[in-house]
Amino acid sequence: MAQTAQGSFIRWREHIIDDPQIAGFDLSGSDGLVMADLDLDGFEDIVSVHESDAGYDSATFQPDFEAPAQGHVRIAFASADPRRWTNITLAEGSDAAAPEDAAVGDINGDGYPDVLVAAELSHLIYLQNPGPNARTSPWPRLILPMTRNRGSYLRVFTADFDGDGRLEVSAANKGAQIPGPEDFKTPHPVSIFRVSGDPLDGDRWQEIELGRFSVPQNAEPVDLDGDGDFDVIAGSRGEQRMVVFENTGRFTFAAHPIEISGTRMSGFNMAYADLDRNGRLDIIAAVPEGLAWISQPRTLDQPWQAHFIGTFAPDSMTGLAAADIDGDGDVDVMAGSYSRGERLRDGEADLNDRLGRIGWFENPGVVDKAWIRHDVSRRTRGMFDKFIARDADGDGDVDFFGTRGNSAPYDGVFWLEQVRSDTAVPVFTPARDTDSLEMALPGYN
Repeated sequence: MAQTAQGSFIRWREHIIDDPQIAGFDLSGSDGLVMADLDLDGFEDIVSVHESDAGYDSATFQPDFEAPAQGHVRIAFASADPRRWTNITLAEGSDAAAPEDAAVGDINGDGYPDVLVAAELSHLIYLQNPGPNARTSPWPRLILPMTRNRGSYLRVFTADFDGDGRLEVSAANKGAQIPGPEDFKTPHPVSIFRVSGDPLDGDRWQEIELGRFSVPQNAEPVDLDGDGDFDVIAGSRGEQRMVVFENTGRFTFAAHPIEISGTRMSGFNMAYADLDRNGRLDIIAAVPEGLAWISQPRTLDQPWQAHFIGTFAPDSMTGLAAADIDGDGDVDVMAGSYSRGERLRDGEADLNDRLGRIGWFENPGVVDKAWIRHDVSRRTRGMFDKFIARDADGDGDVDFFGTRGNSAPYDGVFWLEQVRSDTAVPVFTPARDTDSLEMALPGYN
């Protein structure tokens, strides 16, 4: 029964951009997603990463196994029609060993966005855009030498930290793809990587460590304090906490632990908005209770106050994006969950199992008033790890691009078209006639 500010009913239509049928091979384990106009034709393209296996976090493809490393990095080149995409494979095999995330930015300064990929089985890899023939020419590449076989990279970002017009790279090394007891005991770095000269020359890269943590899983550039430069927010899975590295100039950073009153966050996926409208960015992220936002204090060393948004219980809270979905002028949140059962078939599933869900939370417009949850889809299998808000079809409302994993052969890249109508209709129209089984919510028959 979700409605816009003008009274229209909101529903969602799914469209497939890339999947195993389109790719022609086992494209599964879809995860990170980023958008940029790579060929400078005026349309935003999509870079997506796919671990391409059915084991938990590619556990059967460790570097010391004889089996080849799996994984694919794909580009979906856009057109004027959001239903028409040209898909290519940018990297695969050992170059993309269980890729988890990607970032884009013009690293070499030629005007064309390049691609960085975080590979969970070993390294960061730089892929240089060849320019006008980006769709057909090979992309030159370099595995950053200081990251090769060094650990496990989960997130990667680009930003100009020193304001010189040239981009740097930030990333967290969580230590191992599936961290064991020693990885939780041993701190691993959150770093900035800067390059001087040719990015394809490994000797031109330098690593600057900001700090070390137990299983760090984020190193996101955000101008959190509003002073015009990029700070870094680090999240630690092992310590269940976050730290702001305040940019103080010339690659120096001051660490401010985020002390939260009311819950805890580990900073895996985050979104940012000024939800209390006091001029300071707040942080939206998963918490043990579900989904929450924390309000930024007057100074970074003061406690952040937690505000509960909602829950998908018994399902998890994984991917999220902040946008004004219903057109009422405030920020809502689209979110997805992570199914925990079998990945190759539906198998035996109960309503109370942790399944794959998509839904959004409507902002009440008043701090601490209850948010309204609107469920879109709940499937036996599905990991919805990433959402990007865009008006894909140019009709004036917000749509979402996303990835889906955990549900071979239905993994891949999709977009959700927001459709508005004068009467209430079923909220979700799937793209496929055959898919993983839709499941009711707990408490419903």
